[in-house]
Amino acid sequence: MDTLDHIRHSLAHLLAMAVLNQYPDAKLGIGPTIEYGFYYDFLIEADKSGEQRGLTPQDLNKIEQEMKKLIEQSLPFAGEKVTAEQAKKLFKDQPFKLELIEEFAKEGKELTVYHTGLPKTQPSTLNPKPFFTDLCKGGHVENTREINPDSFKLTHVAGAYWRGDEKNPQLQRIYGLAFETREELAAHLTMLEEAKKRDHKKLGRDLDLFVFSDLVGPGLPLWTPNGTILRNILDETVWQLRKERGYEKVEIPHITKKELYETSGHWEKFKNELLKITSREGHEFAMKPMNCPHHTQIYNRKLWSYREMPQRYASTTMCYRDEQTGELSGLSRLRAFTQDDSHIFCRPAQIKEEIGRAWEIVDAFYQKVGLSLHVRLSLHDPAHPEHYLGTPALWKETESELRKLAKEHKVTGQEAVGEAAFYGPKIDFIGKDSLGREWQLATIQLDMNLPERFDLNCVDETGVKERIVMLHIAIMGSIERFLSIIIEHFAGAFPFWLAPVQIQVLPIGEEQNEYASNIAKQLEDHDIRVEINEANETIGKKIREGELQKIPYLLIVGKKEVEGQTIAVRERGKGDKGAMTIEEFFKKLT
Repeated sequence: MDTLDHIRHSLAHLLAMAVLNQYPDAKLGIGPTIEYGFYYDFLIEADKSGEQRGLTPQDLNKIEQEMKKLIEQSLPFAGEKVTAEQAKKLFKDQPFKLELIEEFAKEGKELTVYHTGLPKTQPSTLNPKPFFTDLCKGGHVENTREINPDSFKLTHVAGAYWRGDEKNPQLQRIYGLAFETREELAAHLTMLEEAKKRDHKKLGRDLDLFVFSDLVGPGLPLWTPNGTILRNILDETVWQLRKERGYEKVEIPHITKKELYETSGHWEKFKNELLKITSREGHEFAMKPMNCPHHTQIYNRKLWSYREMPQRYASTTMCYRDEQTGELSGLSRLRAFTQDDSHIFCRPAQIKEEIGRAWEIVDAFYQKVGLSLHVRLSLHDPAHPEHYLGTPALWKETESELRKLAKEHKVTGQEAVGEAAFYGPKIDFIGKDSLGREWQLATIQLDMNLPERFDLNCVDETGVKERIVMLHIAIMGSIERFLSIIIEHFAGAFPFWLAPVQIQVLPIGEEQNEYASNIAKQLEDHDIRVEINEANETIGKKIREGELQKIPYLLIVGKKEVEGQTIAVRERGKGDKGAMTIEEFFKKLT
């Protein structure tokens, strides 16, 4: 763990201390570090009533000030191994901690506690009332002197079910940001303020791209004409790049018998996250959470010759997952989402070339979008083989292949242990947006497990069956999640090629409507997406509305433009560009 992680982890303990100082009967959940900070979960019951007391912004401010007082006391952190019985005595009034202790003890895990404010020379077994003790595996500063009291901030409170299960009590989760310096915290807070302005949920509504309906349900977005144009442009861009490299389109149903996922392993792994359907005859179906098992059955319709390999299938299609309501967030996490999915079935000797072709698509697409990428190799966690399909030897072989490929592409791939898909390792492409935030975008996954499970083969040069390999390739991943990222990246001001409405023609009065229509027709003949604003409004209001819609070009036509057969051009972000003929404008666009 690095220094910053130690600071954040220590602040989580100080948060718990501060809450207990304010609310001595509070019940403690867990308090891990997260990206940019930390959180801690609490059950805080109001006096006598027994109902949970809701924390206010004023409460957060008091708790934050209490944390700063604790930091000033130069409190040491000290860890200690304990038995399950010792731990139970220490946390006898903390039911959530007792539940964790029972579970860890059954799993045979080593138990450790960390004391804050208790010198290392006074273990808890000798002093049963240290200043504060938490069940924790460690990673802390030596002393609170190492924490800058001006480099952290408590930000907000959210509800969180204990252990993520809605059947359990709902706790209050206090979130905090933490950095090593005050300047880093200030920069991050400034970024968050800018992110609020760019929030895709707000911009999606303002730009009329998508809508959520209470009657349809949470996590199920509905796409307007403008939003649908955006989706189609992105999908067609990816498809053209695939088509040039020999991919073929396929279509699959949205449901399947559960036997398909039992064979693939998805049923065992994700059965609680699948949306299920029972037919009138009592047959059980699942709505597909991914497309790969369906594609295996398209491949397996015949026995292929080595001469026909590889087979490359592409399908942009909706998938469904039974996400909990509290986990849904705008377009970032949904119950229905669209994967721009492709699968390549190839011989082992073809892996290198096929991944190279897929890599070309990733590079070409993201250069067009304008996002720079770096690579991460997502590998399995050998300490937890139960989380993955396939043998350790198979994982070692496939991960070795990906390392070789990254080296051949002259990429030093960051290795992320435990981030692999359950069926195979992957190359993840990480993009950085205009606010400096990093997002996992495209992915190329190498899969030797599904070919084994579905017995996928081809016939080699000697007439013998040869086990094939499967590649999973997504360029955007989920189109919805990708749109949430680029809406915020561009702040809704999409580049010309992507803007749903590229040009809006604004006649000053009714007498210019015919000329405006003629201009719009010429633009449409050049495959430009154009609309006319013929509303009975002032030209100033029309211009303001066009700018709020972030349309790249506004073409204003009045009496003078009609007489001179010109247009007055306003370019987004640059203002008036003067009068020009339509031919001059086309040259400017090209």
